[in-house]
Amino acid sequence: MDPVYATSIFVLGLAFGSFLNVCIYRLPLGLSVVSPRSACPQCKRPIAFYDNVPVISWLVLRGQCRHCKAGISPRYLAIELLTAFLFLGCYAYFGFTPATLKYCAFGFLLLGLIFTDAETKLLPDKLTLPGLALGVLFSFVVPVRDVASQFLPGVVNLPFSDELAAHLFSFADSLLGAAVGASFIYGAGAAYLRWRGTEGMGFGDVKLMAMVGAFLGMKLTILTIFAASLAGSLFGLASILVVWIKRVQRFRLRRAKLQEAGRQVDLSPHQRAWRSAQMMYRHYQMPFGVFLGSTALAALFFGNQFLNWYGRFWW
Repeated sequence: MDPVYATSIFVLGLAFGSFLNVCIYRLPLGLSVVSPRSACPQCKRPIAFYDNVPVISWLVLRGQCRHCKAGISPRYLAIELLTAFLFLGCYAYFGFTPATLKYCAFGFLLLGLIFTDAETKLLPDKLTLPGLALGVLFSFVVPVRDVASQFLPGVVNLPFSDELAAHLFSFADSLLGAAVGASFIYGAGAAYLRWRGTEGMGFGDVKLMAMVGAFLGMKLTILTIFAASLAGSLFGLASILVVWIKRVQRFRLRRAKLQEAGRQVDLSPHQRAWRSAQMMYRHYQMPFGVFLGSTALAALFFGNQFLNWYGRFWW
């Protein structure tokens, strides 16, 4: 990597990370991300420009507002650094090419959606829908090279130059990826609704996967969905186990106190804890967008290598 380019891209990532913090805070509230100026949520005083320098200001102020000393979440620092390192990673992986611009934009949108979903259980349309449009438009500049690009040239003869035909096949790959991603999530949500009688996935997840498909194409989109489903399932099982263990400990203490008082206990701590864990599982709303976004980022950098490795066992 060129040190000058790398440093410039890192600093640019810090600046975009600072703006991303504004988006994460304001978009779920329906506020403009342009105006008014950033202000402390507690004392409402505008933040001066010298207190709005990415990373440095948070460290200098020790995570507090200069005026009212209200705490500033470490999330602001984390997102600025994550965005900067993500931009740097795209440059290291793709070089100084249009692909770096494409996937920096993709990573920026995904980080915003991941943290917004984690905090508010929302996936704002103002991130997913422009992201979907960007993914489709970028397919004309940075080829997707997926199923359509691999198989259609030998089947369909277009009355265009080879270069223009390649761009059109890439465009088809982007649309196909968006359609497959959205259809998978929509179908899974519809099946869950029929099975459990309650909504399992919102349309935000559908639009998120349409965006992912537009950027990555069909193969990596399917990989993202299956990897996110596995990660989400493991997280759900781990959550149930943690709740069960905590409830067992609590009910044991409560049973000991009741028995000391001479009162009868109908259920064992393990049975009561299991019922409590089941209740948590039924009513807990998992931010599935966190897993979809995270695995999409992993697929961006490692997905093709994984598919090539996995394909060796079948070919």
